[in-house]
Amino acid sequence: MVTHNHPEGIKGAEATASAIFLARSDSSKGEIKDYIGKEFGYKLNRTCDEIRPDYHHVETCMETVPEAITAFLEGESFEDVIRTAVSLGGDCDTLTAIAGSIAEGFYGVPRELKEECYNRLPEPLLKVLKDFRERIGQQH
Repeated sequence: MVTHNHPEGIKGAEATASAIFLARSDSSKGEIKDYIGKEFGYKLNRTCDEIRPDYHHVETCMETVPEAITAFLEGESFEDVIRTAVSLGGDCDTLTAIAGSIAEGFYGVPRELKEECYNRLPEPLLKVLKDFRERIGQQH
């Protein structure tokens, strides 16, 4: 609720968190899709090819979260999910943040991609990341 105090914003954040939890809990994509549809009422029946032609920058969860989840559902790897989300256009950074977070839980992030990202971080941010990972008991 800190950044999303509208009921639909909270719903979108809860749906995203639920999808990430299910992805990390070894649920199948079908199980994730069914749960999100049932619990949050998001219709996940369109394909990315159906979304793409009319999609534009929208700042509402109702028109961002389902599209991001669809990109995750269609992707075949972490990188493919990211590319699929970007290909939708519109609010790409938000779409890929949502879809990528779910994909990380489902697929993990390829080591070479992690390394490349770490190499691009300025030292102060790299230190924050390392301290955080130590605090939660994860290694690089």
